[in-house]
Amino acid sequence: MKCIEKFEAIYQRKPEGVAFCPYRICPIGAHSDHQHGKITGLAIDKGIHIAYRPKKNGVVELCSLQFDKRAQFHVQSIPKDKEGDWADYLRGATLMLSQKQPLQVGLCGVIEGSLPIGGLSSSAAVTIAFLSALCKVNDIHLTELEMITMAMKAENEYVGVSCGKLDQSCEVYSKKDHLLYLDTQDDSYELIPTNPAMKPYKIAVFFSGVERTLAGSKFNMRVDECRSAAYALKAYAGMEYGKFRETYLRDVPFEVFLKYKDRLPETWRLRAEHWYSEFARVEKGAEAWRKGDLDAYGKLSFESGKSSIYSWETGSPELKSLYEIMLKTDGIYGGRFSGAGFKGCCMALIDPAFEESITRKVTEEYLREFPALDGKFSVHICESADGVSL
Repeated sequence: MKCIEKFEAIYQRKPEGVAFCPYRICPIGAHSDHQHGKITGLAIDKGIHIAYRPKKNGVVELCSLQFDKRAQFHVQSIPKDKEGDWADYLRGATLMLSQKQPLQVGLCGVIEGSLPIGGLSSSAAVTIAFLSALCKVNDIHLTELEMITMAMKAENEYVGVSCGKLDQSCEVYSKKDHLLYLDTQDDSYELIPTNPAMKPYKIAVFFSGVERTLAGSKFNMRVDECRSAAYALKAYAGMEYGKFRETYLRDVPFEVFLKYKDRLPETWRLRAEHWYSEFARVEKGAEAWRKGDLDAYGKLSFESGKSSIYSWETGSPELKSLYEIMLKTDGIYGGRFSGAGFKGCCMALIDPAFEESITRKVTEEYLREFPALDGKFSVHICESADGVSL
């Protein structure tokens, strides 16, 4: 691994450990976790590696093979406000951990991502990989749920992204050849094994060549639009409601939405329509996977992508183009853009027998429309994988 080579070149000795956290895909269940919805997801065999050694003086010193700026801070002296760079995720994670456990030991290390950034929850992956390493050097043992919650709070409260726990849960709970079926309201989950009757599949990641950041996108606005819809629906229905930040669409029965949806501003109605329809798709998708019906599951993933474009109203021109190409490509069971949908990548579940033809067709058609992205667009074929090892 390049991170090990870089570590040895910088520090003239071998790392003491290598932390790894996989990336994730969410074929059905996008844009719903922050409203306490249900999701389905898979970890993939690509992710974030951190080669590291402990530093007894409490200093954290990390560099990334993807970014120029080096992160450096003390575990007991985290800046109160974020600094607007990639290391905010590390600072936020350290702050959240220090609020629960005393930290004495820092670490030095090198971070390496095995795929381009955008749409695969790289921010959650680097946060969890770093937390794993920081816990290791401080002899701290977190439960899976503690790790998930701490990583999410780092993004919510320090970085300022109003995400739910989809990314972190997929990266922690997942198991190879199983589909994670998670209810983000009560954290109950099931790992549904691949049915022996299911057709073979691999996971294709089509990176658009355009990177994105959640904090600088309209992601937070979409979350607030959902909360606004829920708040208004509760008021129309005479339901009790409290603080705006503690209001979720999951609290509002679907029947209430149907009765009062026409009173909502159109943008709020559309966001809620996506959420309720996605909730239903997740439940149908879990049953399709359980039965081994990959065609039905894939169709639902395509429908999820359509809803994200037309009701959630995200998807850059590049991602919309990739989605349309995927719809017309033989051997793709289903797919959608991955992540927030403003830039980044699309994912698809594919028939391995069509791997070469899918790669060729999608590449040719996409670059015909966006020739300036030649050399930046890329295709990556992945397998399902286990979540992080704590």
